Amino acid sequence: MSLSWNKEIYTPQNSWLHAWEPRFKLLGFSALILAFAMVRQWQLLPFIVLLTAVLYRTSQLPLDFLTRRLRYPGLILLGLVGLLPFISGQTVIWQWGLLTLRQEGCLAVGLIAGRFFSITTLGLLLLATTPFVVLVRSLRSLGLPVLIADMTLLSYRYLFDIGDNFNTMRTAMRLRGFQHHAKRLITLSWLNQLASLAGSLLIRSYEQSERVYQAMRLRGYSPHTRPPKTQSAALSSWHGFALGSVLLMAVGVIAADFVVSRV
Repeated sequence: MSLSWNKEIYTPQNSWLHAWEPRFKLLGFSALILAFAMVRQWQLLPFIVLLTAVLYRTSQLPLDFLTRRLRYPGLILLGLVGLLPFISGQTVIWQWGLLTLRQEGCLAVGLIAGRFFSITTLGLLLLATTPFVVLVRSLRSLGLPVLIADMTLLSYRYLFDIGDNFNTMRTAMRLRGFQHHAKRLITLSWLNQLASLAGSLLIRSYEQSERVYQAMRLRGYSPHTRPPKTQSAALSSWHGFALGSVLLMAVGVIAADFVVSRV
């Protein structure tokens, strides 16, 4: 299945991360993400943030690529954990009236934010240095079932179509007098219009999925047919060395967290 989308997050560059064999890159980044997620000691935060920054710097991606994509997830994270410094812990480090800043809450927020930044950045690096189709193909070569791989590709492909349909329907609603920015209060009519929009979008998406499935069946698609085997290109030794280095970093992070927790 040959697919190309102009909205893909993949950004071509000449870095070693772009040239790294996708299967090795997927294994290495998955291990590193798992290691970062297992960090429980705030003393390791500078190391994992520095390691993430070095990897991002070597990818040759612009800084605004990261900041634009971390903006909204960062705001959501802030809304979820923003109150922890004021309600979690016993050690008071600052107080003004009813506001009490606690040390344990600040450390918890720092740990969550540091892991969030590192894990999200690694995920963006994986998607930005490897085309999505190549990632799914690599997952298939590593044992992902064919049906799940095809569903992932189609879901990713038609998410953009759903977004385009949503923008078209929203523009049509605005032309008919729907001004959601001008409404300061949530009214029943406003909710009904949004519910109608969501329902129409859901029905259109379902109907389109049926048409796509029927078209694929008419062209002989079956999830039980095995794809043709392709010969793997010869790999240089640096691909394996890079995988070993990243896996060693992941093991080192887990071991350091265990040691610090015992001190």
